[in-house]
Amino acid sequence: MIRLFRSKMYFALALTVVVLLIGVLGYRYISDYNWLDALYMTIITVTTVGFMEVKPLDAESKIFTVMLIISSVIIFSFALSVLTEYILSRNSLQLLKKKKVKNQINSLSNHVIVCGFGRNGMQAAERLKAYNRPFIVIERDKEIIEKFEDEILFVEGDANDDNVLMEAGVERASYLIAALPDDAENLFVVLSARQLNKNLFIISRASKVTSQKKLELGGADKVIMPDKIGGDHMASLVVIPDLITFMDQLSMEGEHTTNLEEVAIEDFADQVDCNSLRDLDLRRKTGCTIIGYIEPNGKYIINPEADMPLMPKSKVIVLGRPEQIRKLNEMFHIQS
Repeated sequence: MIRLFRSKMYFALALTVVVLLIGVLGYRYISDYNWLDALYMTIITVTTVGFMEVKPLDAESKIFTVMLIISSVIIFSFALSVLTEYILSRNSLQLLKKKKVKNQINSLSNHVIVCGFGRNGMQAAERLKAYNRPFIVIERDKEIIEKFEDEILFVEGDANDDNVLMEAGVERASYLIAALPDDAENLFVVLSARQLNKNLFIISRASKVTSQKKLELGGADKVIMPDKIGGDHMASLVVIPDLITFMDQLSMEGEHTTNLEEVAIEDFADQVDCNSLRDLDLRRKTGCTIIGYIEPNGKYIINPEADMPLMPKSKVIVLGRPEQIRKLNEMFHIQS
């Protein structure tokens, strides 16, 4: 619809230019004015300002002037109506788009809120999209929002504002990622979010080591330092390059590259009598291998024994090729 209005505007502009050219050429050759006087006469005629003509007009010039006034009034009225229609329609479309986004946000629950769409926020959004996890991004930069609004749900505003967090559905969200570039701003986001939702799992970015403890005291469950992780990763590529490259391949996410999956024991309980890892028999059924077990208290056990008893609200971490992971998800109806 916007393209149609733009086409009309270009057409109206072209007609306006044509009228001005006809006016200048007409006064130049019909009334025998010089080019400057012809331009002057054209402007005062089409704008109907009422100034006196340069010199008295003959009969032909008067007829031409009448025709020029009529045509210019019609064309200018058309151009003004197109411009008004374009502005009103654009505002209406923006209102409809905002209403649609608001309805989508209101329908979400157990979603993820990403605060800030800089380098780290963008990477988080890409990973969440690969996992098909519903998420909302809070961003204050309107240009960034307009660039990505067709792909991502945005809430425009300051993440430190409680009203903006409420608009993003913080009371219904399960996770919040504070990815703002400034540690102080992330701390305010963490404090506000924790106050609004006591059960929210909050992950915050930090630039300085001294900020890590403050963010944890403020309510962050996990604090990530991207610069430290990046440095460790580069050093590891020197010391154990093949192992790190292999781990990078495991951590790659996308439609055809998911190699790791985290599954709650409850996802198996309805279909398998699972008292131990052996009962799951995932290797034979799906080809996936269990490489980790997470106890209800959060304790991680690497490469657990097959006879390890399974407890309610625990999880297993499985490793497999993309097609094996898909088979696992389909077999047990797991929402990845």
